[in-house]
Amino acid sequence: MTQAFPAGLPFLKMHGLGNDFVILDLRGGVARPARDLVARIADRHRGIGFDQLAAIEDADDADARLVFWNADGSISAACGNATRCIARLLMDQTSRDRLRLRTDHGLLLAEDAGDGLTRVNMGPPVLDWQAIPLAQEVDIDHLPIEGDPVATGMGNPHATFFVPDAAAVELDRFGPAMEHHSLYPQRTNVEVAQVLSRDEILLRIWERGTGATLASGSCSCAAVVAAARRGLTDRRVTVNVPGGRLLIDWREDGVWMEAPTALVFRGSLDPGWLA
Repeated sequence: MTQAFPAGLPFLKMHGLGNDFVILDLRGGVARPARDLVARIADRHRGIGFDQLAAIEDADDADARLVFWNADGSISAACGNATRCIARLLMDQTSRDRLRLRTDHGLLLAEDAGDGLTRVNMGPPVLDWQAIPLAQEVDIDHLPIEGDPVATGMGNPHATFFVPDAAAVELDRFGPAMEHHSLYPQRTNVEVAQVLSRDEILLRIWERGTGATLASGSCSCAAVVAAARRGLTDRRVTVNVPGGRLLIDWREDGVWMEAPTALVFRGSLDPGWLA
């Protein structure tokens, strides 16, 4: 049953390099939307449309708690670009340049990077096969899957494939097949990466529960971790995605990502549509 919000449901639309989000402010004890309502809002023809939905909630140990949903209504523990968008929103509201944000992946630090850029530490990558999670113990740097991908966890599972020409991959066919591979019991995000140099890669993205997207923070982080572990790049890398460029820096304290964000519009869903 669709959840009812008699007074309507205010929202913001934001994006990071075209990776777009509907953001709900649920602070003060407002209930989370039900899964079927999330999927209805995600519909780009009958709802608002988004790659992920993100909610801001109260937190005892941080400036805010963030919750993320994929377009199919499933929960995701992490969403890097949505985290950056909300960090920018909260920093603008509070005139602060540093925040701590609680997610299911962990406590994340966000900073104003200057020049309109927002930087977030997505935490250390998950490199244990059980925690990623995978269905069985394997070499995560060389999965037993055609194409020899790398497995990484960034609060959500990832499979990174290195190819000579990312543009040549039929992502609409390849992405769904890999997302549902039996080695990933919770499905996986899929990255197709082309190494351009020691400090630059080209990336195409298929997000679990959403599909092809113009950008993804966690996918960009996972791709750089995979490339560095393979010895293909250094640990500070510019990632070119269809929507723009991110700077990913895998440091001792975690994987930092930096890029611009944009607030597009504010609105409110009609109570009649929500009923």
